[in-house]
Amino acid sequence: MKKWSNNLIWRWLRNFFKPVRGSEVNLGRRKVLTAGTFGVGAACLSQVHPQASGRVFNPALIRPPGAVAEQEFLSRCIRCGECMKVCPTNAIQPAGLEAGIEGLWTPVLNMNIGYCEYECTLCGQVCPTDAIRELPLEEKQKIKIGQSFVDRNRCLPYASARPCIVCEEHCPTPTKAIWVEDIEVTNESGQKVLVQQPHVDPELCMGCGICQNKCPIKDRSGIYVTSVGETRNSENQMLL
Repeated sequence: MKKWSNNLIWRWLRNFFKPVRGSEVNLGRRKVLTAGTFGVGAACLSQVHPQASGRVFNPALIRPPGAVAEQEFLSRCIRCGECMKVCPTNAIQPAGLEAGIEGLWTPVLNMNIGYCEYECTLCGQVCPTDAIRELPLEEKQKIKIGQSFVDRNRCLPYASARPCIVCEEHCPTPTKAIWVEDIEVTNESGQKVLVQQPHVDPELCMGCGICQNKCPIKDRSGIYVTSVGETRNSENQMLL
């Protein structure tokens, strides 16, 4: 059945594009088909947006602190790259399809490359259109751009019974958003060892990503940040 169906489709395409008298007509038909195909494809891709359902959001779409609501952000941002140039850790990178076709080359944070420096407000200072608002440092430090989560299958104290508190040490908030719990576990040799297992306080975490960036696991960190909980979007929250 599948082979018959493929043959039928191939026959239809061959007849459609078969040279006929008045080839300019056939060429026009090809152009129409090609343009239509690309048009439909572009229209579909433009709708591939993390907020299409109103309930589901792309976890990778982490905007700089001070970014306005997404639709307004997309209309204001001129893709000038100034925020990317001044980011001291290179965390701000051009978006791929995280925000759909209309969001190409807009700034997003990639915590594998850098992190949002706690004492920095440069991106808001240089944005020429207020897509990223200029904020006083005190206000910026209260902005939540995302939320950290511990991956217990990869975090060393959980997965390998090995001591590590790198994420807690680097957490910049005055009261640590990452706190550790002393737990006695059994290692691979059958010995009882004391490790400090990290936990994240969602009320204190601002999603800066330094924990993910500094995690000693290099391929995929044992702690990671998503866009959930961002201050700019009351709908993209962890708990519905």
